[in-house]
Amino acid sequence: MNGDTFIKICGITNEADALTCIGLGADAIGLIFAPSQRQVSISTAKDIVRRLPHDAWSVAVFRDESPLRVVDIANEVGVKAVQLHGHETPEAVAFIAQRVNVVIKAISINMISETQINAYDADLLLVDGPNPGSGQVYDWSQAVTHVDPDRMILSGGLDPLNVGAAVANIRPFGVDVATGVEMAPGVKDPRKVMAFITAVREAESGRVHHPQPGSEDADSGDEPFDWSRS
Repeated sequence: MNGDTFIKICGITNEADALTCIGLGADAIGLIFAPSQRQVSISTAKDIVRRLPHDAWSVAVFRDESPLRVVDIANEVGVKAVQLHGHETPEAVAFIAQRVNVVIKAISINMISETQINAYDADLLLVDGPNPGSGQVYDWSQAVTHVDPDRMILSGGLDPLNVGAAVANIRPFGVDVATGVEMAPGVKDPRKVMAFITAVREAESGRVHHPQPGSEDADSGDEPFDWSRS
């Protein structure tokens, strides 16, 4: 990793954005295969992954997809990890985990107390907001009650303004953002990406980054994922 905190920029739709995000210091890019404004084709994803530096993570994101299809796409595209963002069963997660390098299982914060975390054979757990896809910011402290921060990727409404506080207070393994660093759906804004990464790295060193309200760094969207939209 480029720092203490793993940084994933999700919803990448083109090669230029992928290379820009990695070049600015992100550790991973996310490629969405679920219905979304940010959904990519297999051929586009293969082209993007092929151009990434060897140490960069590419993560294929699925929602309630057939486990066999998840494995087939992941292996065909050549991603380093798979993220399961739906209602996948522990059995489905285990099937996939036996056939891909790394599995990230996403869990909504409002379901986390009812979820048997240890039942999932996942390497990392992504904790999203109460309504995944809404970008709603929630009380991050709820997440650490149930998930070890060393296995946690924090998501849900993160942007350059609030990610520093999230990292400083929770110290998760990683953070995940999509819309919070975009200029349009599926199009990343290099200035926002840089502001986001800077905020994370400054928080790691004990300095929480606070872009001024109204500045370009402070402007962000409100949906890290958008499953419900087409």
